[in-house]
Amino acid sequence: MKKQIRHHCHVDSPATWIKYRKGLCNDCRAVCCSLPVEVRVEDLVRMELIDAFEAEEPAKQLAKRLKKEGLIDHFNFKHEIFTLARRANDDCIFLDQISRRCTIYARRPATCRNHPQVGPRPGYCAYQQQAVR
Repeated sequence: MKKQIRHHCHVDSPATWIKYRKGLCNDCRAVCCSLPVEVRVEDLVRMELIDAFEAEEPAKQLAKRLKKEGLIDHFNFKHEIFTLARRANDDCIFLDQISRRCTIYARRPATCRNHPQVGPRPGYCAYQQQAVR
């Protein structure tokens, strides 16, 4: 019987992350979904948080409305980058709490689509195995 290796990566310590390999996400606890997610206007349109007409509005105005609706936590005025809101436990608001899967996977932002090639340690992820049920 093959012994299963447990990895103890810590999301806040990229030095503990492991090199990403295909299939790693299949039994992960979606730890990457507790990292801050930066998005741009085109991501907001894809995610259906705003429509194409709203995308023409000043980003500052969009940020004010999205923050009031609890969809973003922060807006970087200089670079026009929005940071998606997270729950009190740091999970993304679009992460299903039970299945630990993205509820908007087909519409997810570029940051998520390109993880782990982009992020704090490109090519590595903070893998943590799901609890065995």
